[in-house]
Amino acid sequence: MKYTSTRGGESDVDFAGVLFAGFASDGGLFMPQDIPRLDKDTLLKWSIFSYPDLVKEVCSIFIPSELIPRQDLNDLIDKAFSRFRHSDVVHLCRLKNGLNVLEMWHGVTYAFKDLAMSCVSQFLQYFLKKQDKHVTILVGTSGDTGSSAIESVRGVRNIDIVVLLPHDRCTQIQERQMTTVIEDNVHVFSAEGTSDDLDEVIKKLFADTEFVRRHNLMSLNSVNWARIMVQIAHFFYAYYQCVPAVETDDPLPVVEVVVPTGGAGNITAGCIAQRMCLPIQLVAGVNNNDIIHRTIQHGDFSLSDTVLSTLASAMDIQEPYNMERVFWLVTDSDSSLVKKLMEEFQKNKTCKLPDKLHAKIAEVLISYSVSDEDIIQTMKRCWVDNRYLLCPHSAVAVFYHYMMSDRHQNRPRCCLAPASAAKFQNAVLRADLTPQIPPEIKALETMETRFTLLKREDNWELILRDKIEDIFLQRNV
Repeated sequence: MKYTSTRGGESDVDFAGVLFAGFASDGGLFMPQDIPRLDKDTLLKWSIFSYPDLVKEVCSIFIPSELIPRQDLNDLIDKAFSRFRHSDVVHLCRLKNGLNVLEMWHGVTYAFKDLAMSCVSQFLQYFLKKQDKHVTILVGTSGDTGSSAIESVRGVRNIDIVVLLPHDRCTQIQERQMTTVIEDNVHVFSAEGTSDDLDEVIKKLFADTEFVRRHNLMSLNSVNWARIMVQIAHFFYAYYQCVPAVETDDPLPVVEVVVPTGGAGNITAGCIAQRMCLPIQLVAGVNNNDIIHRTIQHGDFSLSDTVLSTLASAMDIQEPYNMERVFWLVTDSDSSLVKKLMEEFQKNKTCKLPDKLHAKIAEVLISYSVSDEDIIQTMKRCWVDNRYLLCPHSAVAVFYHYMMSDRHQNRPRCCLAPASAAKFQNAVLRADLTPQIPPEIKALETMETRFTLLKREDNWELILRDKIEDIFLQRNV
């Protein structure tokens, strides 16, 4: 299994190279050169697997055994999930009127990012130990990615992590999950800007190939293929948990999987699962930052005037960089077209998709957008019906189920729940509900914090360069 850039400038890269690279050298994102199609016998065989076993099967397809032998791979994944609170790791909650909520938030930080991040950390440590090498991870976050990344590598000897979060745009709990980690290898910056502003400075740093090489700089955002790879298993597990009983002689029925969507990493993983012949219909739900919805509905891949602050704050993203991977998939790996589209978008911040590409995306994805009021009403309805608290992002998915149910369009459906309501107390209160706060979350209120504030007028790029250079010098004394 080798990997190629979505823009065609780099190919035949092995898994280790992709794991440590983040962006490709031409600015594109790495994807497998060949995505295998699973036959029906394999799909039926996998149907009895646990979530961790599905992760092992998926990863074994994309990580050759000569790089990580299968038993080592199994051990790494078992270790990755050892800190999860639920014995199933991922748990399906079956509620009234056919509502299936896949709880993906039983990790340390109460968010789905823990699933992939914990595995990727184990892969990193496996290779770093063999190579006796140090890396510095640079991560931008809209809420949950930063804390998951920090927890996955805190205290690890040969990894430092630099995290940028948007000041006062995450929930207080999300911020404190990052700023209360007092470890020598954890460096947190809170910047007066949006998530997209953070992405811009990160892109500039990664575009400096000499700087990246000198400092062994890498990303753990979902630009990193390994994150997407692990997330593919989410969709297989969702399917097997929600599909009706099937006969071996019958065609496998389709299950709708509803995905709250921000940077489009999870929906990309779903598109790959589709390509692997998993019979799912993908539904992308967005908040008022609706570039993905406009892209799917109208072929309008363009920025709005501003990033809007919503209750589903982790989805307050205008530049969903993983859509580049979706474009590459639906065009059957037409890297020249993808390169042209992305360069046009980067230059003008607007791009009209060719009709053929738009039609293909509309075949693969259904989309809709919700307002804050929709989120609040969905949270209320779910509580009244089930005594079940949704986080605002999960409510984005459940809104679609209620909309379809009210139209009597009932079919097997799974709503992905990316975070626990415990992380979003203000949204719960806005819905006139009572937060349920676990002790680990409550303890954050009184813990010491440590971070560096980046003011809007500061030169963020220069400050980050100096910090990364300082880390390099300290680790190489």
